[in-house]
Amino acid sequence: MRFQPASFRPAFGRVLTITIAVIALGALIGYVVAGDVAGLLRSGWWLVLLAAVTWALYWMPAVEVLEHEVLVRNPLSTWHVPWPAIERIDTKWALTLYTPRGKIEAWAAPASGRYTVFTLGPEDTRVSETARLAGSIRPGDTLSSESGAAANQIRRHWEQLRDDGLLDGPVEPGSLHRTPNKRTIALLAVLVALSLLGLVL
Repeated sequence: MRFQPASFRPAFGRVLTITIAVIALGALIGYVVAGDVAGLLRSGWWLVLLAAVTWALYWMPAVEVLEHEVLVRNPLSTWHVPWPAIERIDTKWALTLYTPRGKIEAWAAPASGRYTVFTLGPEDTRVSETARLAGSIRPGDTLSSESGAAANQIRRHWEQLRDDGLLDGPVEPGSLHRTPNKRTIALLAVLVALSLLGLVL
């Protein structure tokens, strides 16, 4: 079967980001229409910073299941996790990959609350083999949860690679690594500086 890449981002995060951006834009337009240049310079950057922080926290994070690795993009850094480096997959609090360098939690795939069990259907519990090894399925494992949907995709491909004997070799040096999201960090740093500068104008 041909591998199909998949990307996971929480829908709530996108809705929240758009909502905050619209509110911030509306406030900025209000300053312009009112001709309040001083207010715009003093408070405008804070509104832009609010929208940028919301984007960094709730829009940009993602879990990408690729043919040669799992990419976990969190707000300030991105993990590149090759398949042989994945030792265990957990969903207690969020999608968590256990690797030789420790556990990697995915900001974009939080687990559902315990009360979601009351709204589950039969399709929600059709999870992979390794999700059932503990004897019970956690709310975070269900397919309707953010963590469960991503974990199920990762587990199924990981199981296929394991059964084909493709996880037995050593992890290539440097293939499991974290890179800072430099553009995001730089953008937020500039906006913080401009916002603080606005306070003294």
